[in-house]
Amino acid sequence: MTKISERLADLSEESAVLIALYDQNDRLRYANVAFRSTYALEPEETPLWADLMRRNTKAGKGTVIKATDFETWLVSAQSRRGKLPFRAFETDVADGRWFWMTETVQGDGWMLCIASDITPMKTSERDLRQDRDFALRASQTDELTSISNRRFMMAALESMVVRQASAEPVSGCTCIMDLDYFKRINDVYGHQAGDGVLIDFARRVQPLVRRRDSFGRIGGEEFMLILPDTTLGQGELIVDRILKAVRGARPIRSAPTFSYTCSAGLAELRRGETARELYARADEALYHAKQSGRDRLKIVA
Repeated sequence: MTKISERLADLSEESAVLIALYDQNDRLRYANVAFRSTYALEPEETPLWADLMRRNTKAGKGTVIKATDFETWLVSAQSRRGKLPFRAFETDVADGRWFWMTETVQGDGWMLCIASDITPMKTSERDLRQDRDFALRASQTDELTSISNRRFMMAALESMVVRQASAEPVSGCTCIMDLDYFKRINDVYGHQAGDGVLIDFARRVQPLVRRRDSFGRIGGEEFMLILPDTTLGQGELIVDRILKAVRGARPIRSAPTFSYTCSAGLAELRRGETARELYARADEALYHAKQSGRDRLKIVA
């Protein structure tokens, strides 16, 4: 077995295929020579994926990011990255090559990325596939905030429930969050400012969730957070950090003293429960948070 592991390691290093392994926090833990060369990485570097993308975009290296606002692109990309057990897509890099990339995610959140060079394929076919991928991303993305939309989130919720059906023990939580007095924000400061608050909320929450979690806008000022393999106590800590971060936000430049809050309802998945039932219990918890004064988390056991 040791010889097989050594041979596999040697082949990985020598392969022209790009190979990388990220941990549950999306930090690079291993990358072969081909990957490090393509993404301008020194042998001992282990950056977070977001930092790597940010650095390479500024330097004109690595993945080509076709977006006018990199941070908006990053929020959108993180809302999809690592959320499914397997995902495949195409991407181009700054040196002109085109890759078919796969992401395989383990139950504990570690992710294996493998990319194969498909540059010789016909450009016409590539453009068609790229248009298809763009349309798929658009159908899963909230237009205003660039995070996942209701369609993606409901599918992610269903996926978590199905995966946990045979797990022992069952573990997973769902949280529904709603911005407090949002109509008043629109009435006093205008709808453009209200949109800015929604965007600010999305930008503040996204960095606080783990890669395996799903976060999206499900309608109006309402958002959902899906926390796979998470106990109620762990979920409570995550949501408490979110509420604290939001309280410190000052997103309206013309009103520097303006602040806002949100309310949250958290529910833990029960064995045999459907996605609809779990969602309903989290929504019930949110109702209690609103009724008891807002700017707080309520939990349905």
